[in-house]
Amino acid sequence: MQFMQKQPSFSPDTLQLGGRDYAVVNLRAACGEHFGQLPIVLRLLMENAIRHMRGSEREQAVQALLGWLETGSSESEIAFQPGRVLMHNTTSTPALVDVAAMRDALAEAGVDPTLLNPMLPVDVSVDHSLAVEAYARAGADTDNLQHEIRRNQERYRFLRWAAGVLKGVRINPPGTGIMHTINLEQLATVVTTEEREGRSWLVPDMMLGTDSHTPMVNGIGVLGWGVGGLEAQTVMFGMPTMLRIPDVIGVHLTGRLALGVLATDLALVVTQRLRQHGVTGEFVEFFGPGVSTLSAGDRAVVANIAPEYGATTGFFAVDEATLEYLRSTGRSEAAIVRVRTYMQHTGLWFDPQARPRYTATLEIDLAAIGMHVAGPRRPQDLIAFSQTGEALAKLAFKPQPSGAGLPAHPVALAAITSCTNTTDPALLIAAGLLARKAHALRLKVPAWVKTSLAPGSPAAASYLARAGLLSDLEAVGFGIVGYGCTTCIGNSGPLTSPVAQAQKAGASKAVAILSGNRNFPGRVHPDLELSFIMSPPLVIAFGLAGDAQKNLAQEPVQVVNGQAVYLKDLLPTHEEIAAHLAQALQPQDFRRAFEIANANPLWQELKAPSSARFPWDDKSTILRRPPFASADQGSQLGQYRAYPLLVVGDDVTTDHISPASAIPPDSLVADFLVSRGDDRNDLNDFASRRGNWEVMMRAAFHSKTLVNLLKTGMPVAHTLHVPSGEVQPIWDAAARYHEAGQSVVLVAGERYGMGSSRDWAAKGQRLLGIRAVLAASFERIHRSNLIGMGILPLRLAAGVNPQTLDIRPGDQIEVLADAHQLSPRCAVEVRLHRKDGRIEPVPAQAAVETQLEVELLRAGGVIPSILQQNLQVHRKEIAFA
Repeated sequence: MQFMQKQPSFSPDTLQLGGRDYAVVNLRAACGEHFGQLPIVLRLLMENAIRHMRGSEREQAVQALLGWLETGSSESEIAFQPGRVLMHNTTSTPALVDVAAMRDALAEAGVDPTLLNPMLPVDVSVDHSLAVEAYARAGADTDNLQHEIRRNQERYRFLRWAAGVLKGVRINPPGTGIMHTINLEQLATVVTTEEREGRSWLVPDMMLGTDSHTPMVNGIGVLGWGVGGLEAQTVMFGMPTMLRIPDVIGVHLTGRLALGVLATDLALVVTQRLRQHGVTGEFVEFFGPGVSTLSAGDRAVVANIAPEYGATTGFFAVDEATLEYLRSTGRSEAAIVRVRTYMQHTGLWFDPQARPRYTATLEIDLAAIGMHVAGPRRPQDLIAFSQTGEALAKLAFKPQPSGAGLPAHPVALAAITSCTNTTDPALLIAAGLLARKAHALRLKVPAWVKTSLAPGSPAAASYLARAGLLSDLEAVGFGIVGYGCTTCIGNSGPLTSPVAQAQKAGASKAVAILSGNRNFPGRVHPDLELSFIMSPPLVIAFGLAGDAQKNLAQEPVQVVNGQAVYLKDLLPTHEEIAAHLAQALQPQDFRRAFEIANANPLWQELKAPSSARFPWDDKSTILRRPPFASADQGSQLGQYRAYPLLVVGDDVTTDHISPASAIPPDSLVADFLVSRGDDRNDLNDFASRRGNWEVMMRAAFHSKTLVNLLKTGMPVAHTLHVPSGEVQPIWDAAARYHEAGQSVVLVAGERYGMGSSRDWAAKGQRLLGIRAVLAASFERIHRSNLIGMGILPLRLAAGVNPQTLDIRPGDQIEVLADAHQLSPRCAVEVRLHRKDGRIEPVPAQAAVETQLEVELLRAGGVIPSILQQNLQVHRKEIAFA
């Protein structure tokens, strides 16, 4: 093999910095002459492997990474050990509930529960529960924060308990911002130090996060990606993440963005191009001279949206723009010198002329990109900003006469939301400048439009005010409503009365306009199927227009006193944005605003228990000990015949499987909660109940837009119980199958589980008894979460899907998945038993990538595996004693 290194050297190099000697991994010595051909992301994986592995294991990992250069692909596995874990409150709550339940299980087995602690630093950001209730008025941000803490007191006390008793867990409270913004502004070091083998080392900052948009930190050269909460638990408790050495797609950027084109436009083009290419879990790395024209803020926008273009990473290597970002957000000069010195010394510094080996390469000319939006149902559906009307016209909606006076497609929500497009100050400054011009021309948002501005960082208030733009934003209805995910995660609050009434009457089909990252039907609000993603200034423009069908390239945004005001009259220039940025930004803003938010007395006053085991309350509708947190769950592998519990089509998202939005007061889930004493008019959202398995089991597949192909016309969250022929709630049907000793599976189309990383999308399926999911393809994180819950993901052969299978009521699926024969990507025999007695083979492959995943399936999932390991250690200690 021409790329193999005959005698790789693993002796650490010595780097002097600040009068001290530091050990560093010598990547050039390990790689030899082939070093420059490796993508930066693979150099970082190699550094991680050399630092953590020893002996033949280390040499095999290095040789496998070099062997990747032969074809740009590899079947070899590699271990990755991050230095830290990042979570948000709606993924951390179920994960920490699992930890609390595991402590109980250990205590009941005679093991000291205090021995179970994370082995890595864990940062939790409380950012996913802020809802937009107050808006477009002074004090809206304070009111919304107070509502959030009032509604979520029980959960937040639990988080404070976890931070108090679990080593290494730190909570960033409500109001401190969105987790990925906090990561960029506060947590990421890019290069850090660690003590190892009696020496001080300089090492790259590498991390994992329980949110699919974790790659945002790739924008400043930190290797990290999103995982499910279950995979994060394995890492927290000392197990490495095992991954197949990834294919790496290189995106070659040339040119420079044109006037009026922003990072959002670039991100949407990248999303469309990479989805078109067919990216599904690969690492993506950006290279070429065009990279040098982008700020770190621009890069972070593109990196953030990696899950939308199907990638694990969206990586930009460190250069001068990275250092300028670190300086602008208040990092010390010593820290900046450390980053520069280490990255240049180790060969991890960005070279715009370098052309490493990639699995495949795409070309994007930045100068050719225009102003774009995406929608109305998927982030990869790219159109020009002037084509929203054409896209909506294809839906052929026919409004019913009602006298409501609203357009056929009114703008229901105009939300500047999400870490994606509110973290980069340039995007908020651009929005503020458009608001200033609109304010000067006396434009006002129509009464039916609900507006909001929810920045990712509390520092935004300072720099927008210093630029003189905050008052202009407030004047046109875009005052700050708080610092959290809000509309992007589905916490948009109620729609305005005119929109709600018009939709109920069939007079309108309303549209959400947002600067978020996802626009799946029902995601931002259960009553909105249509959404367009766009830059913050365009959000304001469409909010002012009030009509999502308007062609803002040709039609006026508004006519004020007979004067037509066009978008071109409002858009800021790059020079205006740069000048106001220079005036507005002060590095000390970021740390100061974060510290003030951390000291919020509403948070500090919450009292939490301090016992080693969490005191569960059987009457709670928020927190319940989950039944799957036990060592004897058992494997679901084996040979069995199963009924399909559901059959669904393409693009089923984790929002379909386990919603995060508001709990409908007329739903069966609401009935369940009300029967246990909750107020039907104050049920909060589904995400707030992720600590209660009984609620989340009932919430599984609760989506108006999910179509169950087993039978047409069924109510929300219902299915057909085949033996009886009855249509009933999914959890009731699942219980009947379980009581009868009958197995169930699920059948799906392409991209099953796309969207958010939420582990409850897998936990809900496990509680429903689903043993396997047969899908045309899986999104990466959900596939991992299924395995983490002991559910076997089976990838159907090309051309096989729910439509070609044509499953009818009475058909059964036989799966032959012997635990001892299962191996990564092996063929699994599946047979379709027709109701009339015919048997048809269904070609399928285990969507299992590593041997560790095989072991997890054999153990029954992540939680039994962790418990079994801890119990084995305890038994060995007893035997030794």
